[in-house]
Amino acid sequence: MSAVVAVVGEGLLADRVCGDLSSQYQVVRQTDFESGIPESIDLALVLHDAWNPSVHQKAEEVLQPTGIPWLRGFVSFGEGVVGPLVRPGTPGCSQCADHRHLMAGPDRKEMWEIQQRLEAHGGMSSDSWASLTGLLQMAHLIEAEVKRVLHGDQAHSEGRVYLINLKTLKSSWHSFLPYPLCSVCGQLPEDSPDAARISLQSSPKISTDSFRCRSMDDLSKVLVKDYLDYRTGFLNGKMYDLVTPFADASVNLPLFTADEGAAGRTHSYAVSELTAILEGLERYCGLEPRGKRTVVYDSFRNLEDQALNPIKVGVHEKEQYARPGFPFKPFDPDRPMNWVWGYSFLQERPILVPELLSYYSLGCGRQGFVYETSNGCALGGSLEEAIFYGILEVVERDSFLMTWYGQMPLPRLDPYSADDQELQLMIDRIRAVAGYDLYFFNSTMEHGIPSVWALAKNRKPKGLNLICAAGAHLDPVRAVKSAVHELTGMMLNLDEKFEANRKEYVRMLHDSSLVQDMDDHGMLYGLPQAEERLQFLLDEHRPLRTFEEEFNWKSSHADLTDDLKDILQVFRRLDLDVIVVDQTTPEIRRNGLYCVKVLIPGMLPMTFGHHLTRIRGLERVLRVPMELGYAKQPLTLEQLNPHPHPFP
Repeated sequence: MSAVVAVVGEGLLADRVCGDLSSQYQVVRQTDFESGIPESIDLALVLHDAWNPSVHQKAEEVLQPTGIPWLRGFVSFGEGVVGPLVRPGTPGCSQCADHRHLMAGPDRKEMWEIQQRLEAHGGMSSDSWASLTGLLQMAHLIEAEVKRVLHGDQAHSEGRVYLINLKTLKSSWHSFLPYPLCSVCGQLPEDSPDAARISLQSSPKISTDSFRCRSMDDLSKVLVKDYLDYRTGFLNGKMYDLVTPFADASVNLPLFTADEGAAGRTHSYAVSELTAILEGLERYCGLEPRGKRTVVYDSFRNLEDQALNPIKVGVHEKEQYARPGFPFKPFDPDRPMNWVWGYSFLQERPILVPELLSYYSLGCGRQGFVYETSNGCALGGSLEEAIFYGILEVVERDSFLMTWYGQMPLPRLDPYSADDQELQLMIDRIRAVAGYDLYFFNSTMEHGIPSVWALAKNRKPKGLNLICAAGAHLDPVRAVKSAVHELTGMMLNLDEKFEANRKEYVRMLHDSSLVQDMDDHGMLYGLPQAEERLQFLLDEHRPLRTFEEEFNWKSSHADLTDDLKDILQVFRRLDLDVIVVDQTTPEIRRNGLYCVKVLIPGMLPMTFGHHLTRIRGLERVLRVPMELGYAKQPLTLEQLNPHPHPFP
């Protein structure tokens, strides 16, 4: 008995497909879904000569409950679109494809507005660019897909859409990933304390000299294929920077109103591209909850026995909140807000964390009481690896800010004492290609995790004078190399911008309130006049110290989880909690990747914009300089460095 195919729609495309299929299958023709659809249908086709978003929504509404697979074809502004093949109950529907397609486009906001208007007014009858030749090509492809589906073969449109320029007939297939927040097929679980509980599992390192559990060779098989596509990917573009001293690649993460760049810096453009994709995935996961649905909305007062006290992670000063136009309100324990479940390693139990501290784009708005960044966000090939690197990022930035606010004269390191040829070549290349001398300082705090402050000093008459960066790792050489790669991101390619806006940065030097954005911090210290603010580090009379003299942490584990447990034990002895919020989304979990946000109450969070400094409630910044021997007694708030930090 021949299969039954429903063709729903009107126009030349529907007519042609209907006629061609009638000789092979039983075809049921309908103009719309108003009368439902027969249960005997094996496959439904929704075909139009124009874009009618409301029809595709109606198709999902009618066909999802029936379990009938369906395929669409339509024309949108001179471009033919075929797919995806939608299998009800399986993530990856037409609405997911539309979301990815819209977000990857350069005019996403305008297209969204058009989509809303079309949904409200019923769409169009035909597209003026819909050529007969182009529609025939679409019909041929749709008919071939029908045969594959009905014969049980793999359809090309499974998780993909076909795009064809109806003027030139240039065509291409584009994969897309299901959208976890999709109103049709999204299957996100509710956030819960049980799901937040973490029991550390073994995470073997890929080699004895590695601190990773997944190799880049392994990840390279999926990163570009699944995540980078200029038409339907949630990373939709890439660029190589040929100016900086090392191989610098970046990818674009499209947001609704803007684009966000994510960079990778290594010694190979191919590896840098993969690193940039991983950075983009991390940024995507950290923007908002996409792996679970937030369900707790209440005040801290009502949740106090099971929630993190937000004051412990640092808030703004009263004077900051009182400024006209300040974007945040003081924390109010009686004001309800969204909370997500994290896990406290010190208390060994799930703990509620304000959602706005767990996803860094949520700081503004009626619930906002602090400015929160991606501080502590990290991605890994296992949950344990993600936690490990999330902790290191918190440590790196805390050590940098502790040094800055306390103006601690850190020991200067002799980089050649590390006896690492790659590091030596990196330093030599930067001096020869970029014209910078590099200085390194041991910024390790009371926990003993090796941390480094890196500083680049320009030898040329033009360009940024000083550039600062930081690194933290159990292997101090890795910490230094990481900081060096960060430094190179600002070398040479920002010189023109700096010279063009030099007068603006001079004004910032005299008025710190003008330091409003992330870039302002690094560019300000490109001024030679700002160098005096770093004299507490640049004292040339201190002797160079070797790596062996300065760093005591020993790691010889074959399992990264054992290194993580060592770190957690140190923090436990210091009564510092490590709180982990799992940010993993379905898009990255499919490839065995995990993303987390790590908060360590008491450590200084990185902020950008001098008016958004967060110190109140973090007494470590006053106490630790004395504990490390940099001060004779605890500091007062008035003694802290009043200038904007130089973290770029």
